[in-house]
Amino acid sequence: MLTDGDVERWLREDVGHHDVTNQVPGDTGGRLVAGEDGVVAGLDAARAVFEYLGCEVRLPSEDGGRIEAGDVVLRVEGAAREILRGERIAVNLIGHASGVATETRRAVEAAREVRAGDATEADGVRIAATRKTTPGLRGIEKRAVAAAGGDTHRLDLSHMVMVKDNHVAEMGLHGAISHFRERASFATRLDVEVESPDDAPRAAEAGADIVLLDNMTPAETERAVELVAATESAALTEASGGITVADVPDYAATGVDVISMGSLTHSAPTLDLSFRTG
Repeated sequence: MLTDGDVERWLREDVGHHDVTNQVPGDTGGRLVAGEDGVVAGLDAARAVFEYLGCEVRLPSEDGGRIEAGDVVLRVEGAAREILRGERIAVNLIGHASGVATETRRAVEAAREVRAGDATEADGVRIAATRKTTPGLRGIEKRAVAAAGGDTHRLDLSHMVMVKDNHVAEMGLHGAISHFRERASFATRLDVEVESPDDAPRAAEAGADIVLLDNMTPAETERAVELVAATESAALTEASGGITVADVPDYAATGVDVISMGSLTHSAPTLDLSFRTG
């Protein structure tokens, strides 16, 4: 949830202590224009900035909507000084969030296009983000993922226990799963990372709710999915580790339930936007 504290922090970072640049008299209007096609997001954050500065905001678009080059995604009216103070923050927030949303939509659509029109194992695969987010901007980035049709995955460490390779190295696979199962709430899922197909059914049978198939090739992922399906476990399978949008179709075709991609948030290019007054 966005707070005034968030907006104040962004303004303090950009405006500083003595802003001469934006000391412009009078009232004016402004509009934020897309420089390229994409999926827009971050609009609520930008609106919060301008409204905090006493400006009136209109949003012709909404988060998750497709936009084309030349489309106006935000309009604002108010004191020229305040509009100019909020301009760069708004452009940065919407540009970054829209880049995340655009990359997420590409991945979602790439997964859906696998054997389009047929009922296959790829139907229903989820594209999920990770915790590889920008400090202070996780909420905005995760909302952008959701707006574009992706899954937010866990929002913070309290949402799910992830049993990683370091845990397994210290306690063993069964020991690590038992250790965290005893300490977690009944409502908390355990996502257990494995590095080989043969370890996937072992994790499922030991009590994993989700088996994370880390850095496996599509062929290895498909084999791991088959091995987990052959157990009596109801565990989901999750592919992860350096997966890009170009890789999504190959992983979606394996029958995996979730494809998690850090690149959605840490490597998405900013969508080109420009702010124009008058």
